[in-house]
Amino acid sequence: MNAQLEGPFGAGAARAGGALLQLEGVGKAFGAVRAVDGVTLSAERQEVLGLIGPNGAGKTTVVNLISAYFSPSEGRITFAGASVDGLRPHQLAARGIARTYQNLRLFDESTVLDNVLIGRHLAFGKQPRRSVLWPGAQRRERAAAAALIERLGLGDLAGERVSELSYGVRRRVEIARALAIEPSLLLLDEPTAGMTRTESDEIGRLVGELRDDGMTVLLVDHNVRLVSEVCDRVAVLDWGRLVTIDAPDAVWSDERVRDAYLGTRQGGS
Repeated sequence: MNAQLEGPFGAGAARAGGALLQLEGVGKAFGAVRAVDGVTLSAERQEVLGLIGPNGAGKTTVVNLISAYFSPSEGRITFAGASVDGLRPHQLAARGIARTYQNLRLFDESTVLDNVLIGRHLAFGKQPRRSVLWPGAQRRERAAAAALIERLGLGDLAGERVSELSYGVRRRVEIARALAIEPSLLLLDEPTAGMTRTESDEIGRLVGELRDDGMTVLLVDHNVRLVSEVCDRVAVLDWGRLVTIDAPDAVWSDERVRDAYLGTRQGGS
């Protein structure tokens, strides 16, 4: 991994077509509860794929399975043509999968720059150990992180402690940290939760720019307007099962989707 980010956001994704991520019959059970049940779907290269559903549908569980925070009870997940069975989260990150979380996981008492540098640690991990200590390498990493912060409109805040920032800005910091590993697949779990319309529109523009730069994005969000505007396709879950996957307009006109959203749901996503 080079210290200088490649492209507007450092996306390392190949622009060739074809599926980057594939889930085949993936399921996850917690005791007698099947949180995910036989899900088969794919995310194409340079695609924004929405993943939506009522509360309790299994969306975050799917993200946790893709990013290896959970292991599937059955089924297979492949990334860039290779099985990811048995890999741990940091190993998937090194292969090019980055994610954000429903609940922010930032170092609040550290600066914006330091939080993004945490994402850049994988760049050091691919270099000889002694090179991490070289002043030149450290300067290059800080320059790469600063450039990414600037591109996300956070340049004036690089030295600010995260705890002093608004919620919407902290969301962007978390995305910047995820992008710092130069992923080819970015998993965004409710990135606009709690944001104003203006803030969510900024996230939508960012997601579109990431796709244009060659990245694949899996977007989980309850913001129907945002999902409709930025996603190429939308996958709908209900009670852990895939209801449909199609273009946004086709999804919203699907009676099964309307039934899922009008039904009573309990628990978290």
